[in-house]
Amino acid sequence: MIVGSVKEDALLDKRISITPDTAKNLTDLGLKVYLEKKYAEHFGISDENYKNVKFFDNPNELIKNSNLLAQVNCPSTNLIENFKENSIILGILNPHKNKEILNNLVQKKVNPFSLELLPRITRAQSMDVLSSQANLAGYRAVIESVYEFEKAIPMMMTAAGTVPAAKVLVIGAGVAGLQAIATAKRLGAIVSATDVRTASKEQVESLGGKFLTVESSENLETKGGYAKEVGEDFKKKQAQMLEKAVSNSDIIICTALIPGKPAPRIISEKMIDSMKQGSVIFDLAVTQGGNAAYSEADKTVVKKGVKIIGISNVMNRLPVTASSLYAKNIFSFIRNLYSKEKK
Repeated sequence: MIVGSVKEDALLDKRISITPDTAKNLTDLGLKVYLEKKYAEHFGISDENYKNVKFFDNPNELIKNSNLLAQVNCPSTNLIENFKENSIILGILNPHKNKEILNNLVQKKVNPFSLELLPRITRAQSMDVLSSQANLAGYRAVIESVYEFEKAIPMMMTAAGTVPAAKVLVIGAGVAGLQAIATAKRLGAIVSATDVRTASKEQVESLGGKFLTVESSENLETKGGYAKEVGEDFKKKQAQMLEKAVSNSDIIICTALIPGKPAPRIISEKMIDSMKQGSVIFDLAVTQGGNAAYSEADKTVVKKGVKIIGISNVMNRLPVTASSLYAKNIFSFIRNLYSKEKK
């Protein structure tokens, strides 16, 4: 049984799927590991750091010889023809965006596992790529925003006067949102957060944030633990509540996503007009259309002195940590699939 991995396009994604540690774990299971040459050289990790691993110059040859291919993103069209029948592809395959590629793989009798669609159950926690990566995204979004915000974050009492604490609003209290709340609190900000799921209230408050909510008679959480799309009446009430919160905020972190659908538009042009000059909006939902008006992928748009930041792959800002966690998710999934006895 051979587990392989080819390099990602480093301009789009610097992460790797197999680290030297997880390569050792895979070989200890009795599996063989094949990697493309200079696989992790951009991290300063040479091929010599990988023990008992075979390296290939040609990614097509590697794929032809692998039973399972572990990737970060969906493979490109030119690699598909090299997959073996009944082989497996693992990764964040984004089936809504890559429907045609995945259909072609299925026709070739390749089994795709898109790890971001894993159910949120106890057994799957160690394989949950959304949680491991979103956790880092929430942390990094705050760090990037603080860098762009040209004032101090914590309250400071000095002989020259008092510097007030910055006010941070987090929209969406999932994994990324909760980590953003925790990071902003650690930096000394006054933090508030909002989410359509009332179950988030307790989690937000446990981290020291204030939970802003709109009363709703319907349950806005799916059985899988994700947010549902809300009705028009809820959207109106939410907009009224947010208008006031947005105008008082210095930094806003947007993390609200609905799996498989465009990101809900939560912050309107009118709300941005009401914000103070020098305020910052960081839109983590930018690749799915964005939660904020004006947000654009890989651009910082300035409107009336407010910076709206959209980075399409925040993981490229901390790829070593992201890869370490992602590779462990991959290993947990393979370990769960593989029977050592039956090989």
